[in-house]
Amino acid sequence: MTTLKAGDNAPNFSAKDQDGNVHKLEDYKGKKLVVFFYPKASTPGCTAEACNLRDNWNSFQAKGYEILGVSADSPKRQQNFKAKYDLPFPLLADEDKSVIEDFGVWGPKKFMGKEYEGIHRTTFIIDEEGKIEEVISKVNTKAHAEQIL
Repeated sequence: MTTLKAGDNAPNFSAKDQDGNVHKLEDYKGKKLVVFFYPKASTPGCTAEACNLRDNWNSFQAKGYEILGVSADSPKRQQNFKAKYDLPFPLLADEDKSVIEDFGVWGPKKFMGKEYEGIHRTTFIIDEEGKIEEVISKVNTKAHAEQIL
């Protein structure tokens, strides 16, 4: 796992969202960007996190932030997740894990004593120039917006 940290340049990613639109790092030049990686759409923790960001969407917009959610789910699953919870931001369907690996958030995890490979719930805050301002690896799913803002 690569460990990106504050001050590093954000990886120059390119991936499709739930509707097949391509999002690239350069599309967000001049804006602040929150990229949050989550293990699986529509699971309790991921839903709490996404809904917390949704509920604070106006605060993010007021401060000039755009938000992108990323997981390895299929576009269909991302579409259902976005529609079901009325999420105002795009969800990238990174099925080949290229963005996930570029950001270094794929690796060994433990759950109930079993070890497996998966996505580490991590959020990156990227400034207008494409530099990482902050990396949040201990995400509080119910109060994530406060951690960022």
